[in-house]
Amino acid sequence: MFNKILIANRGEIALRVIRACKEMGIGSVAVHSTADSDAMHVRMADESVCIGPPASAKSYLHIPSIISACEITGAEAIHPGYGFLSENAAFVQVVQDHGLTFIGPTADHINMMGDKITAKDTMKKLGVPCVPGSDGGVPNLAAARKVADEMGYPVIVKATAGGGGRGMKLAKTAAELEMAFSTARSEAKAAFGNDEVYIEKYLTLPRHIEVQVFGDGKGKAVHLGERDCSLQRRHQKVFEEAPSPAIDQETRDRIGKTCADAVAAINYAGAGTIEFLYENGEFYFIEMNTRLQVEHPVTEAVYGVDLVREQIRVAAGMELSFRQEDMIPKGHAIECRINAEKVPEFRPSPGKITQFHAPGGLGVRMDSHMYDGYSIPPHYDSLIAKLIVEAPDRDAALARLRRALDELVLDGIDTTIPLFHMLLDAKDIHTGDYDIHWLEHWLESHK
Repeated sequence: MFNKILIANRGEIALRVIRACKEMGIGSVAVHSTADSDAMHVRMADESVCIGPPASAKSYLHIPSIISACEITGAEAIHPGYGFLSENAAFVQVVQDHGLTFIGPTADHINMMGDKITAKDTMKKLGVPCVPGSDGGVPNLAAARKVADEMGYPVIVKATAGGGGRGMKLAKTAAELEMAFSTARSEAKAAFGNDEVYIEKYLTLPRHIEVQVFGDGKGKAVHLGERDCSLQRRHQKVFEEAPSPAIDQETRDRIGKTCADAVAAINYAGAGTIEFLYENGEFYFIEMNTRLQVEHPVTEAVYGVDLVREQIRVAAGMELSFRQEDMIPKGHAIECRINAEKVPEFRPSPGKITQFHAPGGLGVRMDSHMYDGYSIPPHYDSLIAKLIVEAPDRDAALARLRRALDELVLDGIDTTIPLFHMLLDAKDIHTGDYDIHWLEHWLESHK
């Protein structure tokens, strides 16, 4: 087992990893920019190293500074959290070249799943159902028209190196394809340095279902059920739950086994999430995230597993601490992503927290780096907290969520907390009758 781990991240996920390290008796090292000198992850870690100015490119994304921090502190392994360098294969290689351990999958697996076309081809060969689409990238508009005409509209143009909704454009008709194709390529080039795009059939009313998998890197893997992440705004998840209200146990076991078998076949190591669109009883693979997800706490709540602890154990060469037959879901869990944004415009709202009180009580978890007097810097993602509740069933979880939101106090800035109060009054939320477009339509109707 490692003696010391460096966390190459910030905010609530850095705290999450530090807490796991403390419980395992492992020393922790926080890295931070000058803007984060007073951040909670810096205060809670055993050691801290300033790695640069506020700009991410000169701090949290600056690989030489992170490696230097390991050498200065004697850290043996790096946990990347999510975002930043968590799915950067070049970073993984540098880590290994310096005799350090990356707590996550191999560079080859990150590369395999980071390119959407390669990922889709790989999953097809492994028996995972995929969305109908082009065989590889489409080089020009003429080729795009041919694929779309054969498949039928609507279609969606996607960047092969995309993520977070960037480089993704919908064409409902042939007349819209040219604009969608050129815009997707431009966005992809600007965001990822790669303007290759591919085309998929656009599903009209799908849900977003993702399956949590975990591999030991030696040919064994398990799944920990699914999460429903259908409540999204601009392709960004807002509200997640496990299990999905749309999936029964037989379906859960079937798609879970398919995913676990696939990652076992490629000797995948660590946590991963296989994401699907789900419509009319059918699953369609869209991507695999080779890291810990923001919404991992709902899976931890339902399955009673510490996923970060398991990541560390597997990276240290240990066997999985649980078997597939042990993974029996219990109850229901929901997570709300709380952002420093003003509703309904969703405009970023950095500033000073004047008062913060986290809700508590049975079945309530608050993952946040907030504290009274903390100033949220304007340089990073607006996620400031995750409120997670668990209860014996979905109705009880929704009731507990309402109670927890009523207890939550976060003053001094605008946040998305009012959005969740409003959502809990919506009938479709209580029936679970929604798809990936529901939230945007609902927001439009509530302007």
